[in-house]
Amino acid sequence: MNSSSTVPDAPPTAAERRRWARYLVDERAEADVYRRLAGRRAGEERAILLALADAEGRHEAHWLDLLGGEPSRLPRPGIRTQTLGWMASRFGSIFVLALAQSAEERSPYDDDPHASAAMAADEKVHYEVVRGLAARGRRRLSGSFRAAVFGANDGLVSNLALVMGIGATGVAPQLVLFSGVAGLLAGALSMGAGEYVSVRSQRELLEATEPSDYANATLNDLDLDANELALVYRTRGMPEDQALVRAREAVASAQQGTAHPGEPLAARDDDDVVGSAWRAAISSFLFFASGAIIPVLPWILGLSGLAAVVLALVLVGIALMATGAAVGVLSGAPPLRRALRQLAIGYGAAAVTYALGLAFGVTLG
Repeated sequence: MNSSSTVPDAPPTAAERRRWARYLVDERAEADVYRRLAGRRAGEERAILLALADAEGRHEAHWLDLLGGEPSRLPRPGIRTQTLGWMASRFGSIFVLALAQSAEERSPYDDDPHASAAMAADEKVHYEVVRGLAARGRRRLSGSFRAAVFGANDGLVSNLALVMGIGATGVAPQLVLFSGVAGLLAGALSMGAGEYVSVRSQRELLEATEPSDYANATLNDLDLDANELALVYRTRGMPEDQALVRAREAVASAQQGTAHPGEPLAARDDDDVVGSAWRAAISSFLFFASGAIIPVLPWILGLSGLAAVVLALVLVGIALMATGAAVGVLSGAPPLRRALRQLAIGYGAAAVTYALGLAFGVTLG
């Protein structure tokens, strides 16, 4: 194929036409995903998503040109693209963008001689654009998502390890159940208290760094040409030359009885990022408890012995893989790898405590 033309040098084969048709429907489906996401956003993000949809339209036109017009029959979009479209209509954009980021990274155009170099380059740019949009969502989600995942994960792993260790000693099922519930309450209360202290302390530290209006009432008494007000602005992060100008404006305004120029620093959003200490504490308590209850469910349902142990392992394994996969999707990493890593960590901790429980039980016996 000539690099300056979209027309093949030889008549296309049936396999090539099928591949082009697949590209065509995928480009249309991806454009639809971006338009659906744009419908849920506003401002700059909406404009960026619509621009991405338009770019997919250029790629669609390329494949239509090679096919010689709209084919009479087209294949269905791939499962991944259909899933993205379904999610884009029903869920927040962060998960969809994270999956779209992975899809853009695996573009087939690099190795296809019928895709232009510009199209292959477009896909790489699209990956960076989607990655940037996903990064915005990750930053907005990072605090609450971290608390949810780590709280639930701590509950899963710690309480699974606890009931495995207690159960391995051969004690009665009622004691295993009591230990699991006690571990749930103790861990959830500890997580909630720790999160409250952490967020409260961080908020107090931020409040201590906020600018103060302590000296504002005395500005009209300062010497216009010899004062240290500029040093105040410099301690707040303003460059020396700008601080001098702002200090002179502040003193002159105060002496003239006009309004004092506003605080030189941009409004801080640290308080919004830190959040409420009570909200963080309650969330951590609930997240930990939601994970810690799962290993105890078999004993709550009246099971005991090997059946309870196996069911606990299965339930916790499913939950660990789900949280690991969610972290993988949001971070742009392979979900299966992250899911298996979470599973290995949880089962590893349970295996160690189970072995210790067996040894302790044998010693007692």
